[in-house]
Parts: sequence; C-alpha cells; structure tokens
Amino acid sequence: MGHELWRLSQPHGDAVNVKLPKGLVKRVFVFAKPYRRRLIMLMTIILGMSGLGVLNPLIVKLIIDDALPNRDLGLLTLLSLAMVGLAGLIGLVAVVMRYLTSSIGEGLIYDLRVALFNHVQRLPIAFFTRTQTGALMSRLNTDVIGAQRAVTETTSGTLSVAADLIVTAAAMFALEPRLTLVSLLVLPLFVLPTKQVAKKLQALVQQRMERDASMNNQMTERFHIGGALLVKLFGNYASESKRFSGKAADVRDIGVKTAMYGRILYLTFTVAAAIGTALVYWMGGRMVIRGTLETGTIVAFSLYLARLFGPITGLSNIPVEIKTALVSFNRVFEVLDFPSSIQQRMGAVDLVEPKGAVEFEDVWFRYPAGPTVSIPSLEEGRPDSGAEEEENLWVLKGLSFKIEPGQMVALVGPSGAGKSTISSLVPRLYDTTEGEVRLDGISVKDLTLQSLADAVGTVPQDVHLFHDTIRANLAYARPEVTDEEIVEATKAAQIHDLIESLPDGLDTMVGERGYRLSGGEKQRLAIARLLLKDPAVVILDEATAHLDSESEVLIQRALGRVLEGRSSLVIAHRLSTITSADQILVINDGRIVERGTHLQLLRGGGLYEDLYRTQFEGGQASLKVSDEALPRAVDL
Repeated sequence: MGHELWRLSQPHGDAVNVKLPKGLVKRVFVFAKPYRRRLIMLMTIILGMSGLGVLNPLIVKLIIDDALPNRDLGLLTLLSLAMVGLAGLIGLVAVVMRYLTSSIGEGLIYDLRVALFNHVQRLPIAFFTRTQTGALMSRLNTDVIGAQRAVTETTSGTLSVAADLIVTAAAMFALEPRLTLVSLLVLPLFVLPTKQVAKKLQALVQQRMERDASMNNQMTERFHIGGALLVKLFGNYASESKRFSGKAADVRDIGVKTAMYGRILYLTFTVAAAIGTALVYWMGGRMVIRGTLETGTIVAFSLYLARLFGPITGLSNIPVEIKTALVSFNRVFEVLDFPSSIQQRMGAVDLVEPKGAVEFEDVWFRYPAGPTVSIPSLEEGRPDSGAEEEENLWVLKGLSFKIEPGQMVALVGPSGAGKSTISSLVPRLYDTTEGEVRLDGISVKDLTLQSLADAVGTVPQDVHLFHDTIRANLAYARPEVTDEEIVEATKAAQIHDLIESLPDGLDTMVGERGYRLSGGEKQRLAIARLLLKDPAVVILDEATAHLDSESEVLIQRALGRVLEGRSSLVIAHRLSTITSADQILVINDGRIVERGTHLQLLRGGGLYEDLYRTQFEGGQASLKVSDEALPRAVDL
C-alpha cells in the first residue's frame, strides 16, 4: 500500500488535463518493439506469479484445518517445507522478473536518450538560441525515465494488479462465496476517496514540478560560471538568496501538503481494510461458531483480503499513472518529431578537395519565425501552444560578392549591420531565404553536411572550450591527431610555450567554457584547433575585438599562418587587422554600401573612411594620401 501511495505522488504536472494525441499508445508500443519477446516473457511470468501468490493461504488453511487437528506431523512437515519451497520459488521468479524489467527499462532509456541526443545535436543553431537548456535537459532525463515507466512499470504493474485481483477473487469465491461478497461491499470505500484525494494530489504535484523547475533553473543559471561571475560582480547575494529561499519555501509548503493528503489517503485505506477484515471475521466467526465453516478458512480468507485490497488500491491509481507516463512519452516524441530546418538534400554531393571559392548571389535573409525553429514548450515564458510571431524584417538585402581561392575578404560596418549573419550562411548555420551561397560553384544546400563542415572552419569572437584537457579540446578538430601534430599546431598558433610552462602541459584542464584561460589564450587555442582541422575556408568573427595589444600581436602572427593558402571571410572590429585584405565589404543595414581595398575605401570618403578616422585619428587628422595614389571607391 505504501508503494502505491509513492507511485501516486510521482506524476508529472503536465498529466493534469492534458489532451494526448491520437495514436500515441500505438506508437509507444511500436517504439518498444525491439523488446517484444522480453515483454511477453515478463507478462507470462506476472500471470504465473499471481497463481503462485494464492497458494500460500491454502497451505495455511491445510495446516490449521488438517495437520493440527489430526496431529499429523508428516503432513505438517510436508506443508511447512512446501511453504518454504514456495517462498523460494517466488523469490527466484521475482529475480527473473527484476532482470526482465530492468533490462527492458534501461534499454528503453538508452534508446530514447541516444535518439534524442542524436536528433537534438542536428537541429539548427536557431533552435538553441531560443531553447531553455534546463527544459531540454528535463526531456533527456525526467521525461525519458517517465516514458520508460509507461512500458515497464505501468504496463507490467497494470497487468500484475489486474491478474492479482482476478486470481485472488476467484480463489476467495471458490473458498467461500458468501464471505467474498461481504468483502466486495467495502470496495466503494477504496475507490471513491482515492479519486477525490488523487485529484488534489495531482494538482499539488503539478505545482511542485513547476516550483522545482523554477528553483532548479535559478540554480543552473547562477552556478554556471558566467552567472556566478555576474552575481559576484554586482554583489547581489542578498537578493539572489531571497529569491531562491522564496522558491524553496514554496516547494517545502507544497511538500507538506502533499504528505498530509497522502497520509489522509493512507488512513482511508487503512480504515476501509479494517472494516472489510472486521466484517469477514464477524461473519466468518459466526459461521465457525455455528459449525458451518472451518477456522483455517477464515485465516486463509484474511490473507486473501490483503491480496485483494492491495490490487484494488493500485487499480484505482492506474488511470493517473498511465496518463502521466504517456505525457512523458508525448514530450519525448515532441522533440524527436521536431524537424530540422537545415536538412541534407536527397542526392547531396561530397565536396572533394575543396579549393575555397565562395560566392554570394543576390542573397536575402531574415531570421525564421520562432515556431518554425523551436518548440514553444522549451522556451522560457512561452505557453505550450505557442503564438504566431510577426514576420521578421529582412536582415540581408540582395548581397552579391565573391571570394576567390586564397583571397581574404573583410566585412566591416556598424553593429547590427548583418556581418555575423553573412558569415553564418557559409557553413549553413542558417539557410538563405532567397538567393544562393556557393562553395566551389556548388550551392551549399546541395553539399553533404559533413563535407561542408570539413571545408569551413571558424574562429568565433567568443571561443568555447569544453570542460576537458587542452589536448582533448584540440583533438576535437581531428580525433586521430598525433601529439606531434598538436605541438606543430600550437607552435604555429603562438601558444606552445604557454602550454609547456603549465605543470600538466597538454593535460591541463581548461575549466568550464575555458574560464581558466585568458581571452587571448583561448583565441590562440581556437586557432590551433582550426589548423588541425585544416579547412579550405576560414571565417574569423572579430577574433581580436576585445584583446589587449600583446595578445593581438600574438594572434595576428598566428592568423598569418592560418590564412596561408586559404580563402577567408574576416569580420573586423579593429580596422588595422584587415588593411591587407584583397577586398573589404562595408555592410550597413543589410546591404553592401561600399567595396574595395583599404586604400580605395579611404579615398572614397564614405562610411569606411568615417569608421577609420573615428577609430585611429579621432576624426581630426587627415590621411596623407594623394589623389593620384588612390582609385575611387565603388559606392553601391
């Protein structure tokens, strides 16, 4: 009975008033098809266990009614040994049942988690910019386990409860029909309170799940290195503590209410069971006194009562448990069914020996609306149903340019002009809305995703390193890389001497997101990682924007090695880093407003010249460049 109460307290909050899609149950069992044989074995054993369970009260009856009155020591010994043997057999069968349930359950958890992980990591970057990480992790953990429970615990539990109820009721009826009818009179005392209290428990559990999620989200954000740093920099310890203690207090209060309702339900079951048992003993006792019933029958009947009332209690909870488990499966399928907007086309070709020619032809782009790239229920503050968003504005407007193999093209312009968006279209982090991006004359949409990823390498402004060793982070570019190749790459990236000075060298842990390293050190590791990847096209997204002068010098040396023989698209914040570019594109409001070399653009008297003078001369000194030396910039 305690176990049933525990299960009743576990449903996910979403199980309350949730309308499940048609065909969900069928799909659940299709997903469990690989475990069909083991499920059939489990169900067979459950039925057998129900049959074995009714034998022990019969043995007790025989001992009391036959062995003891007749002083038959042989029969007593035989029945006692039978009782021990039966217990041993039930124990062995229970071990087999445990193996089957655990192997099926853990197998399903493995299948679901791997399927979710494989699917999610292939979703577009837009999905991750909108999704709450904690909510996504809940699908991979809490909901996967809840879904597994639908196939193992709930399914097997339902069959076990139903089998126990039928077999026990049949045994009781065969033993004494009149007492069986009396026992069934107390059934409403079990079912009605269960339904009423269960509704309140469901509502409380829903509240607790919501409060737990809110509390855990605060912990996740504040204990992340970035969140912890922000709290410390602002010194908001008191307000954070007050906010967290309020959420924790809500969880505490709901826990107390849940425990009290659970105890009330337990008290109801206890009283109902006592009433049923008392009625059996009162009526059965009268029958024994009158000589119409044997004493052993009453004892056996009382043992059957325990087996009857337990299943009845469990049976009343099964609808809640089934719906709860199916909700978890539905939430898992919601992620698995969500299509990626970045798909590999049928017949996509591998890019063999890429040369690095990049072409943008009349490219228009706007960021896709939320419902097309993310799941509303995974976005913080949005309802599950979601809402249609207004059409996004154009970010890029008719861009056309080329990067010849080995050339460097730089993108400059004010913040928000669309520079990073341009760079994201080459590796297909996003797809163009209109127009084409080509690599070596082939649309990137017609290339296999793996060959495109192999051909394009990026050094972002905010370098991400995994919480692992320097060696592991570098080898992420090419897992089969040798130590000799790592050393060569780190030397070229101007980071080898630093690594050598560390006590653990390449085996030094970098910390979460690489926070144990400076910005310049992380950038140089990213450059070394890029060298190990050896791509044909390099994208540098303001790689030196926030570095000190010394780090910038080291990175400029490293970048010189990276750009040798490779095509490159460079987003420049510091204009001094792109003076040698083959072509500079000035981006403003999603358009190319100027293009040319550094000297051509300085002579042009346009936005580039304004940016350059503001950055290097404070807008006061004039550049000493003759009109004859500088061709006019091309204004678009």
